[in-house]
Amino acid sequence: MYNVMGAAMIAGFICIAFTPLLIRILRKMGVGQIIREDGPVAHSVKKGTPTMGGILIVLGTAAGYFIMSRRTLHGMLVVATMIACGILGFIDDYIQIRKKRSLGLKPSYKFLGQIIIALVFAYVAVERCNVPPKFSFIGEFGFSLGWFFFIWVFIMISSSSNAVNLTDGLDGLATGSMILVMVAYLLMSFTMFRHPTSLHPKFYEFSGGAALDMAIISGAVLGACVGFLWWNAAPARIFMGDTGSLALGGVMAGIAIMTRTQFLLVILGGLFVIEALSVIIQVGVFKLTGGKRVFRMAPIHHHFELGGWSEFTVMVRLWIICGFCVLIGFVLFYVDFVSRVPIPGK
Repeated sequence: MYNVMGAAMIAGFICIAFTPLLIRILRKMGVGQIIREDGPVAHSVKKGTPTMGGILIVLGTAAGYFIMSRRTLHGMLVVATMIACGILGFIDDYIQIRKKRSLGLKPSYKFLGQIIIALVFAYVAVERCNVPPKFSFIGEFGFSLGWFFFIWVFIMISSSSNAVNLTDGLDGLATGSMILVMVAYLLMSFTMFRHPTSLHPKFYEFSGGAALDMAIISGAVLGACVGFLWWNAAPARIFMGDTGSLALGGVMAGIAIMTRTQFLLVILGGLFVIEALSVIIQVGVFKLTGGKRVFRMAPIHHHFELGGWSEFTVMVRLWIICGFCVLIGFVLFYVDFVSRVPIPGK
């Protein structure tokens, strides 16, 4: 557990200590947030706030992991996926800033980048890390997906990345929500590490150094987000940008695949799912009805803002929803875990 705590402290220190320096550098370079023209009027004051703060989230997580971990292939693959998604997000941020528009990298190019990341992840996970090419909830189930597993990994990584990106529309919302999800994955991964199949045949097959590495990565992401939230809390002095949101979505999906909790992620990351669904529903209804809308504005946090809620109120209430989702997901895991514990005398 000391490795997990150490990774969290290292990542948190890097983000707290070096974010002010990054803010000054970004201000000198003129790297400021571009606000969408059709967004809430109240957000206009945020124009020019330094973005790309996700650079430190990625660097802090990587530093915490490589300093404190056993460096298993499982762990390095997940961290590499986070870095790759972060680079894709960085390119997106750079284009937005350079061309001074709220839309950055063309969707087709972002799509291609996510395909490449997913293909590499899926191949290494299956061929080198022995991850079963199956669906999973708390442990894998069903038949082998074969080549469809590559598509499934792409769906997970791209949907998680885009969902976190959509959630990152209020000061601290995505950062705080990710902290809650990572707390759950830290506890779940460490539980898998401490209770391998070797102790009892009903315990989790994913264990050993690989499971500990997932706990360390979760701790590092948690620490990095806590450190970043110090500066990202309302009123934010810096935004994570696509650099951070795509990276966080990628690492979340990677941990879920490694820990065999793919569908459980839908519950744990329930807030991210809600945010993404609100956009899908809004766009779908708008196109099908020729202009009608379900929400005042999507993603759904803007709907509440336009309904008269303050930004801080929306953020806290959505954090509460996220907390309930994480609690439900972790309880499901815990109930499953307790069912595996041998009864004395049997």
